[in-house]
This record gives sequence, C-alpha cells and structure tokens, in this order.
Amino acid sequence: MSCRLRGLETFCTDLLLDPAASERLADVILEYKRAYWDQLLNVFGQEQVVVAEADDFGSDSSLLISPELIRAIYLPRWRELFDFIKQKNRAAKIFFHSCGAVRPIIADLIACGVDILNPVQYTANGMQLDRLKRDFGRDLVFWGGGIDTKRILPFGTPGEVRDEVRRVIDIMAPGGGFVFATVHNIQADVPVANLEALLQALEDYGGY
Repeated sequence: MSCRLRGLETFCTDLLLDPAASERLADVILEYKRAYWDQLLNVFGQEQVVVAEADDFGSDSSLLISPELIRAIYLPRWRELFDFIKQKNRAAKIFFHSCGAVRPIIADLIACGVDILNPVQYTANGMQLDRLKRDFGRDLVFWGGGIDTKRILPFGTPGEVRDEVRRVIDIMAPGGGFVFATVHNIQADVPVANLEALLQALEDYGGY
C-alpha cells in the first residue's frame, strides 16, 4: 500500500533516503488496517474463518526490496496486525498474498502469523514447489501454485496442461495443506481446450 500511495520510484527512494518517513507511513497504514479489521470482525466474528491481506514483495527474479528492509519496517507491523486479528478471532487463518520470489522471507511470514501463502508463483526464482513443500509444508497451507498462467496454461497443449496439473498435485497434495488454484487470474488468451483440460485434470487427480 505504501508503494501505491507514493509511487514506485518515490517509495524506493524513501526507503533509502528517509526510512523514518517510510516507517511513519507504515504506521498510518497499520492503524487503517487495524480499524478496518476491527469493524469487519465485529460484524462477522467467528464466522470470518480466512482473513486475507497482501503485500507484493517479489518479482520474477528476486525480492523488490532487501529482506533487511522488509524485516525492519514491514514484518513487525504485519505481526502486530495479525496478532490483533487473532485476538479478535482465535479461529482466524491469515491468508497472505505476495507474488514472486518470496522464498527468502517465507520463514519470517510464518513467524509473523501467516497460515496460508498465495499465489505460490513457482516459476519465480527459488520457488520450486518440491522445496517449498519440504521446507514449509508443516507450517503453511499453499493456496495457489496449481498451474503456471504465464506459459503453460495460455500457450501449452491440453496434454501439457493436464500433465502439469498432475505433476503439481503429486508434489503438493501429500499430507494436505494445499488448495489448488492457478498462479494468477485466467486471462482471455487461454484456449478453451486448455481450460477444459485443466478442469478435467483437477477432477481426475484433485481428490485426496
């Protein structure tokens, strides 16, 4: 949200030249989010099972800013917000969306209280599904990572789509903790035959 308010270039400049201002803005956002969830959870209470938040920290190749800055400025505030949410609703599960190569901070997100990671962009650097499942599968639910939406789903054959769905399920489903979902929204250029192959493969292999 800081990036949206300040613009990407100014946001990055602030982090380096005026980190105190970045922290003040992060505090304002934290209070806004706390007030938002306070009102929402007062209405829905224990019925609000999944609480979704987002911060896109990653690109295809790396984190957008250093893990040190993320840990210094943003993670403490996420922890404070998630603690507040779970005090309001102890049954709530924190769903956190962060695109890209976020492997270096996944352990930090877990420590902050994240229960569910999305979108599991497995074509990004360091985001190999087998390693994510091995290293974090006991502590996280992976919501996403079902199929690559940049190459295979729009440009592959129906057979390739089917094979990829089965490959991902074989890796991610054992032991539970996996919600099949595409890595990104399905776009208009995806052939109908590939969508049909995706749905059929999910029906054939997705029950466990």
